[in-house]
Amino acid sequence: MFEKLAHFLVKRRKGAVVLFVVGVLVAGGFGSMAFSRLDSSGYSDPNSDSYKVYQYLTEELKLPDPSVVIIVDSGSTDVDDAVITQKGLALEKKIGQEEGVSNTLSYWTSGGEATLRSTDGKAAYIIVYGDNDPFSAEGQKLGKLLQKNYDGSYDGLTLYAGGAAVVGHAITEKISDDLKIAELISIPLTFILLAFVFGALAASAMPLIVGVAAILGAFFILFLFTLFTDVSIYALNLTTGMGLGLGIDYALLMVNRFREELHRGKSVEDSIVATMGSAGKTVFYSGMTVLVTLFSLTFFPLPFLKSFGYAGVSVVAIAVVGALIGLPPILALMGSRIDKGVVRRSAITPKEDGRWAQTARLVMKRPVAAVVLSLVILGIMAAPITNIKFSQGDSRMLPADNKAAVATALQNERFLGQTGNPIEIIIRGGSDKLDEVTAYAAQVAKVPGIVAVLPPATIGKDVRIVAYQEMLPRTPEAQALIHDVRSVEAPADTLVGGVAADYTDSQDGISRTLPWALAWVILSVLVLIFIFTGSIILPIKAVLLNFLSLGATMGALTWVFIDGNLQWLIGSFTLTGTLDTSIVILIAVVVFGLSMDYELFLLSRIREEHMAGKSNVESVAVGLQRSARIITAAALLLAVVFASFITSGVTSIKSMGFGVALAVLLDATIVRGLLVPALMRLFGERNWWAPKWMQRFTLHH
Repeated sequence: MFEKLAHFLVKRRKGAVVLFVVGVLVAGGFGSMAFSRLDSSGYSDPNSDSYKVYQYLTEELKLPDPSVVIIVDSGSTDVDDAVITQKGLALEKKIGQEEGVSNTLSYWTSGGEATLRSTDGKAAYIIVYGDNDPFSAEGQKLGKLLQKNYDGSYDGLTLYAGGAAVVGHAITEKISDDLKIAELISIPLTFILLAFVFGALAASAMPLIVGVAAILGAFFILFLFTLFTDVSIYALNLTTGMGLGLGIDYALLMVNRFREELHRGKSVEDSIVATMGSAGKTVFYSGMTVLVTLFSLTFFPLPFLKSFGYAGVSVVAIAVVGALIGLPPILALMGSRIDKGVVRRSAITPKEDGRWAQTARLVMKRPVAAVVLSLVILGIMAAPITNIKFSQGDSRMLPADNKAAVATALQNERFLGQTGNPIEIIIRGGSDKLDEVTAYAAQVAKVPGIVAVLPPATIGKDVRIVAYQEMLPRTPEAQALIHDVRSVEAPADTLVGGVAADYTDSQDGISRTLPWALAWVILSVLVLIFIFTGSIILPIKAVLLNFLSLGATMGALTWVFIDGNLQWLIGSFTLTGTLDTSIVILIAVVVFGLSMDYELFLLSRIREEHMAGKSNVESVAVGLQRSARIITAAALLLAVVFASFITSGVTSIKSMGFGVALAVLLDATIVRGLLVPALMRLFGERNWWAPKWMQRFTLHH
């Protein structure tokens, strides 16, 4: 199949290149339209009780979540002062006239509601409700507008603008700005490294062509997704990182094999056919392993994680298409000119028996020692994982001096509870049992962590109870509180919602889904690697090794982002004592997929040498020599791409960059350089064993 495709593309090389370029340009044009359609929402489980409460409040009662919370600081004067009251009312009226504002509520218009007044009496809330969801693109526009106009000095008052829409806009804007900086760093540095690896400028351009094509193509597919569903702004970082990374990975493998065949004296067409029959096949199956791994993200109920699944599947698919359909006709046109622009001649014709082969032979002489040493290193790195705790992204992801982060911090310091993020309790049919409802509200008020419960409000046949908690809503403490509230004996048809409940339900949804996602990933990867290698031993080893490197990565993430180490290296961030659950899952899935990518790169070459008649030891040594340089280069380049995200001011993006960069480097060195050859030596010919009845299902049958 791959050889036939190669012949087809070579014979029509000019037309294929033109179609590829036009397709990339069109995809980029339409894909750019996706940026304005992305949002920072998607943390809710649509099937949860909290989401039902959200729908009830927004659709039936037309009571949306607060978009913006403005703190009015009166300095040394009490907010009940007549002058301050007059200024506060005038300010609220003006805010209410802004485009996109549907309603407002303040300390002064509420009749002096205590929860809307600071504990020192010198500040008060103006709560702003918008026409759209706070996390939507339209909601964030309102947040941007109100922050611009109502954050700072105003008529003798000091205003601080916070709330969901402001924080959402701040995160979106920060990520977009940071992405530009990351690209300015990673793309030039990547090209320099590619020139060093390939030794020629012409060859160095090929991976960037595939990488950019993958990114633009994925943006186009994301745009199509936005027409039917919500897609998170965070998907941009994954698309960029994975697009460049996989484009580089696959192009490295293809170009390296093409040059290898050319240097053996084959014609351009024969070289491309041979490349497609070997490296092309590896790229396809490697892409499938990464794709099925990233597809597991769509299993989770959170649209946020689904967005990453959409982005991941899209960028992998386009990267494979770019490498297998876009790249071969370009190589056919270039031919031997692929070696033009020599910068390092030794890289053009690498040694057949070099440093990597010598390393492999040394490791295989002492395989037990290599395994023990590797496990000790990975074990030490994994040890901090015992301290791991999870939460969800909030304003603390932003730099501490960001205006939105400052406003949120002031809310927590000066006000009694989370007034802008209340616990919403809806009791269907509660108006017929008010005594029971009143008793229930009294019990909720006694739950530790609840600072205030407003009197039950009758709405037709239903009753609404609003409670305020003392802690931030997207934290483990808030999750425990919601479980405690839900454990209070309640009247029939009682639903607990609000931001804290939303966070709790999303975490519980992730916990329920995780075993199924893991099962899908493990089973799919086992099947694909078995089909590719014809062995049942190699897939099992690959999965186990991946979990080892993943454990080490999670331990390092805990040590840095929970324990607070290495801030001098990766930049300061707000220490929350937790990791973002969704980002951790994303890192795990991406790392697992990329590790399998490198595993197949290595195994394909080892198997090729083994099938050519070499012994187990020699096939490993020669296979490692011919592939490890590419794997190491690919890992280094991918690490550079993701490491550029460490420059981000958003902690979750910083942690993703650090985690993925570290994981791929660990995988390319300790795992592929030490553990794989050592275990290949220990298992010997058993590496390639499979029951005879299963062998007919393999690629090599």
